[in-house]
Amino acid sequence: MLDAQVSNAPQPQLDIAVVGAGIVGVACALQLARQGLRVLVVDQQAPGQGASFGNAGHLATEQVFPIADLSILKRLPAMLMDPMGPLRLDWKYLPRALPWFVRLLLNLRPAPFRRTVAGIRALNEGSLEAWRRLLASLDRPGLLKEDGSLLVYERAGSRQALDALQARLREQAVAVDFWPAQAVRDAAPQLSERLLGGLFFPRTGHFIDPYRVVRELVDAARALGVQFLRRKVLGGQLLPDGVALATEEGGLRARQVLVACGAHSAGLTAALTGRKVPLDTERGYHLMLPHEHDRLPFAVTSLERRFIMTPMADGLRLAGTVEFAGLESPPNMERAWQLHRLSQGLFGRGLDAEAATPWMGMRPSLPDSLPIIDRVCGGRVLLAFGHQHLGLTQAAITAEHIARLAAAPATGGAPQGLPGLEAYRLDRF
Repeated sequence: MLDAQVSNAPQPQLDIAVVGAGIVGVACALQLARQGLRVLVVDQQAPGQGASFGNAGHLATEQVFPIADLSILKRLPAMLMDPMGPLRLDWKYLPRALPWFVRLLLNLRPAPFRRTVAGIRALNEGSLEAWRRLLASLDRPGLLKEDGSLLVYERAGSRQALDALQARLREQAVAVDFWPAQAVRDAAPQLSERLLGGLFFPRTGHFIDPYRVVRELVDAARALGVQFLRRKVLGGQLLPDGVALATEEGGLRARQVLVACGAHSAGLTAALTGRKVPLDTERGYHLMLPHEHDRLPFAVTSLERRFIMTPMADGLRLAGTVEFAGLESPPNMERAWQLHRLSQGLFGRGLDAEAATPWMGMRPSLPDSLPIIDRVCGGRVLLAFGHQHLGLTQAAITAEHIARLAAAPATGGAPQGLPGLEAYRLDRF
């Protein structure tokens, strides 16, 4: 019925169609509806069932550096040969991934590296306050615990790297404190006494249930009249008065469209704008331990083991690892179970993995580690994707930016009051 109403109308009956029902798309839809716009969200999955369902739950404002550094060259053989390594590249996917990795390496040169860090930092610095505003508007501030987070180390030889990281973070004005071993034990007594200390980040936090955050946003959006349609978008085209989208079961029309479908955004962006974006996916895994409550007061990351443990309402979530294998390859759930093995030795008593559930999701990544947040095609097309592993962190601030971009004059670029959005423009590619 909705398709018929939209596709047969002489003028678009929707103000904006949001393609993508993950945390970024749903947060944007809510903000757009609060501006009085008629909004439809369309996705082939139910809201929050993609990468937003299983993220680490960490509000990672301290992570201001790109997803990789030049040491990736030294690690390339291990990436290809070790299926359980923290950073893996499927050798079968190498021919398709190689151009993306070349661009990644080029962006690690000094000038583009500085632009990347400035771009990530600009979003992250506003992310905590944006989430406070958004959760307060839902009357759900308790979904975010602002207890900080901790990066621990366990080998004496790692101290130099830890000190160097702390110095680099302080150069970027990231709040960080060194904690000796006793401070770690005082704050998280169930961690192993073998840990030598760590870096504490006071201006970070964690979500007790990331999927519930999406559901709360959906409920608030529906209360404002936002419609949700479960359907696969096959393509789109620009119209003189808006945008037409082709779906599996008919067409949709709207005055504007927001492409926010994460790792699946490249095809629709190309169809609407004529510009190909070098979007790939960091496949991430988690293992949810339902019998592990009250082990940690906040999210804890291991420097050497390269994974994170986040306390949540439903247990303890072990998350991490990066796998480059594309959108079509089946998940290797052994990588999720590897997270439990990695946890051994980090606690005085081992973690209980009974009834644990593994998961894999697609994190959308661009080779400069920055998202695309833009308004193009005379204002008919809005873009919000490519947040890599910072989608949850940056969702609320991205939604605020998109709401302002949607309200900008049709002939203008970024509206006043949004300094720095040039770093996230589509035309940088």
